[in-house]
Amino acid sequence: MLDNNGFNLWAENYNESVTLSDDNKEYPFAAYKKILNEIYNRVLKSNGKKVLDIGFGTGNLASHLYEKGYKIYGQDFSEKMIKTAQEKMPNARLYKGDFTKGLVEDLGKQRYDVIIATYSLHHLKDSQKISFIKSLLLLLNEGGKIFIGDVAFERRKDLESCKLKAGKYRDDEEIYFVYEEIKEYLPNLVFEKYSFCSALLSISNKR
Repeated sequence: MLDNNGFNLWAENYNESVTLSDDNKEYPFAAYKKILNEIYNRVLKSNGKKVLDIGFGTGNLASHLYEKGYKIYGQDFSEKMIKTAQEKMPNARLYKGDFTKGLVEDLGKQRYDVIIATYSLHHLKDSQKISFIKSLLLLLNEGGKIFIGDVAFERRKDLESCKLKAGKYRDDEEIYFVYEEIKEYLPNLVFEKYSFCSALLSISNKR
C-alpha cells in the first residue's frame, strides 16, 4: 500500500501508468477509462450540481465535471495530487486528509447530490468500507447517489483467480471489494462488472 510519500512520488506519472494498464487490459486498471466515463455520464443525468470526490487523485474525473459547472468538493492525502487537481479546478474545495480516518470536518458538514470514489476505497478494510459508505449516505441530499469505481469482484473466487493471474504484480496490502461479502450490510448496493478485475458499485440513500 502506498503511503502519503508514495502517492506524492506517484503523482508525477500517475496518469501514464494508469493509462498503460488500462490500454493493455491489465490488472489493476483494466476498464479504468470506461468506468470513469460511465460515472461521468451518470452524474450528468442525475439531479443537482454538488459533488464530493473521495480520493480524487489528480482530478481525472472531477475536473471534467468541474468544466460542466459542477461544484466540486474533495478529499485526498497526497499534497502533490491535490496541487495538480487544484490547478485544473481553481474554485473546487479540495482538502488534505486521510479518509481511512473519515472526512475532514468541513466536508462532513456539507450535503451532496452525488458522491464519487474511484480507485480509492480499496485502502479501507471491509468493516471500514461498510461504515464509511453508510456515513456517506447520510450526507446525500434526497435522491442522491454514491458511485464507486474500483478493483472489485462479485465473488471471493473471482478475486483469488485475479491474484493468481497478477502474480508478482498483485498488491496484497490493498483490500478489494467482494460484493457477495458486503451486500447484506448495504442492501441497496448494485454491482456491475466492467472487467475481470473492476466494477462499478452504486448505492442510493433510499430506505
